[in-house]
Amino acid sequence: MRAVAELLTRPLARWEVVLSLDEMTSLQPRPRRVGTRPAQPGRPQQVEHEYRRVGATNLFAALDTRTGQVYGRTFRRKRQLEYLDLLNHLDRTLPATITTIHLLSDNVSVHHGKQVQRWLAAHPRFQAHFTPVHCSWINPVEQWFGILRRKRLRSPNFPNVAALSEAILRFMEQWNETARPFRWTPASLDRFLARIEAALAAATPPLTEAA
Repeated sequence: MRAVAELLTRPLARWEVVLSLDEMTSLQPRPRRVGTRPAQPGRPQQVEHEYRRVGATNLFAALDTRTGQVYGRTFRRKRQLEYLDLLNHLDRTLPATITTIHLLSDNVSVHHGKQVQRWLAAHPRFQAHFTPVHCSWINPVEQWFGILRRKRLRSPNFPNVAALSEAILRFMEQWNETARPFRWTPASLDRFLARIEAALAAATPPLTEAA
């Protein structure tokens, strides 16, 4: 946990970046049977609760923790192949002057399977780091997912998967025009980690000598 905290807060050299990666899965267009009625004076927006199922998409995204820029792709499936597509996109997009690219993700097999390990071995400027289990809160891209969900996906009403994917990528482009990083400071993380360590210490039963 402290190694991840340091990765998110320490000053970076000009040749390195830290990217926070994860996926939003099973995003459905949910076309409504009746059109959404806009808000009127004295009446809130009305959204039809019945919708049709017309498939789903998965968003693979990477957030630059120091600039707030987001890179992303949408896919019908969630496998190592799709994750590698995102990594290849990053490899093409990030300039060659960036010689160290830290990848911060969780421990699901999509992020460290055999195909991914072979790819990382062939692309040494990419270095994988993993968050502890049950610690998605420390992965900054999750904060951006929350913004995307509130701004574009609260009550989805898209005719098909292609329209939903286009809306997600358009939001990403708009975000990047004025992107700002989420400010994590060593002091704030130290306070939080201290509370976690205190809670763990209190929950651990004391050792007793055998009779």
